[in-house]
Amino acid sequence: MISRRTLLGSGAVVAAGAGVATAQSAGRTTITAVDVHPTDYPTVEAVRWMGQEIERETSGRISFRIYPSGQLGTETDTVNLARFQVLDIARVYLGAVNNMFPATQPLALPYVFRDEAHMRRICDGAVGQAILHTFERRGLVGLAFYDSGFRSIYNARHPIHTPADMRDLKIRVPRSDIFIEMLDAMGANATPIPFGEVFTGLQTHLIDAAENNWATFQSTRQYEVARYWSQTDHCCAPEALLMSKARYDALSSADRDLIRAKARESVPVMRALWDEKQATARRTVLEAGVHFNQADTEAFHRAVGPMKQRWMRDETIATTVRRIDAHD
Repeated sequence: MISRRTLLGSGAVVAAGAGVATAQSAGRTTITAVDVHPTDYPTVEAVRWMGQEIERETSGRISFRIYPSGQLGTETDTVNLARFQVLDIARVYLGAVNNMFPATQPLALPYVFRDEAHMRRICDGAVGQAILHTFERRGLVGLAFYDSGFRSIYNARHPIHTPADMRDLKIRVPRSDIFIEMLDAMGANATPIPFGEVFTGLQTHLIDAAENNWATFQSTRQYEVARYWSQTDHCCAPEALLMSKARYDALSSADRDLIRAKARESVPVMRALWDEKQATARRTVLEAGVHFNQADTEAFHRAVGPMKQRWMRDETIATTVRRIDAHD
């Protein structure tokens, strides 16, 4: 198995680039795909389905090798590894990369989407496709958007009803300027640490809280150390499926078309798995005794309003948000 150390070691980038030509000259190609989520998570399963479909349609000439559970590093790590041809496909949450890719920032602002159906229509439509196209400026091909659900607050101390209840809470956020400003505006002490360190951070009281979706809360077992879930639904930023542009360009035109087609087809596969996972995860953590409450979302809307307006002074961001608002 490829280790993160092997990939990051001296000569790894050169070897990976050479591997493209070798695999193609031998008539077979292996696509490496990575994810920080566990092997049965909807995003991992969707990419696995995509790989199986491509392997079937090419009679085994193209196969996928998948590394789940953050084996090859954080989401930021894997995006950079894909940019430099060390690996091929990375599934990343936009909140983790929107400092690197500013075109994604409107999708990560608070309370941009009315519901998940609205988010899906935006990502599948002209706005989403235009944002995916911008990844090519930095060595990546945007293949598709996956769901990440609405995010809410969970913590180890007490229920959160209004932003006043966030005071003095150290809350984990992705390494994103938007998320840091958003949670600070809510009254918390935003603390950016890697995704893989959240459970330990909650357990050791390095942090008091985090924010995410039901599926992640359950699959990472963070509900065992954070026993209060407060439904704020403050963000619904999607996830992106990205491919190394150099690796993509090295494929034949027919193979590029096939990868794009199967990536698109994997989206409804992921969404069906996602809807089921969210419902199951919610039921699991509530049955385990996690305390649930509905937060005062209007109060949170008001708290983040000035922060959101500051970001919308950027006309590019404002234009995208207006297009999102106008979409049914």
